[in-house]
Amino acid sequence: MNKYNTNYILGIFDDEHLLKSAGKSLVDNKIKIHDIFTPFPVHGLDGLLEIKRTRLPIVCFFAGVTGCSLAMYFQYWVSKVDWPIIVGGKPFNSFMAFIPVGFEITILLGALVTVAAFFFRNNLFPGKKGNLPHIGCTDDKFVLAVECVDASINIEEITQSLLDKGALEVELKRGSQWE
Repeated sequence: MNKYNTNYILGIFDDEHLLKSAGKSLVDNKIKIHDIFTPFPVHGLDGLLEIKRTRLPIVCFFAGVTGCSLAMYFQYWVSKVDWPIIVGGKPFNSFMAFIPVGFEITILLGALVTVAAFFFRNNLFPGKKGNLPHIGCTDDKFVLAVECVDASINIEEITQSLLDKGALEVELKRGSQWE
């Protein structure tokens, strides 16, 4: 189904606890939540949305290992191959002297690659316009979006359920307006 022809039911809340209660009620009734928009992180929403655990720690680990390996190899190459100078009677390949620089490059490369992977994965780039379902979801409102994928979803029933659980208002929007 074309996402621009899809309708979404938006429940707007002003309290995170009411939002979580409404989300739990929808999940218990086998209604899939499309997304939840909040002005700050709310713990426990990833379980309601069935979000898988991120793979960013794996990216960070491999970037850190690469950074450490490159730093150690570069220092060894400089001190043993390219510019071998005996300083203070130390051997050319003094591994212990390479540890601080290796540690710093590990942290630097791990952090930079992880942030770049995060931006790439989430399709974030400078100048991108935000498409938000409700203007208040970045200030003080919490928005719960339910996708109406087929005729089996009863819009009136979901609307009444959201209102009963404490929604300030419930809107019906097309996907092309904010997705």
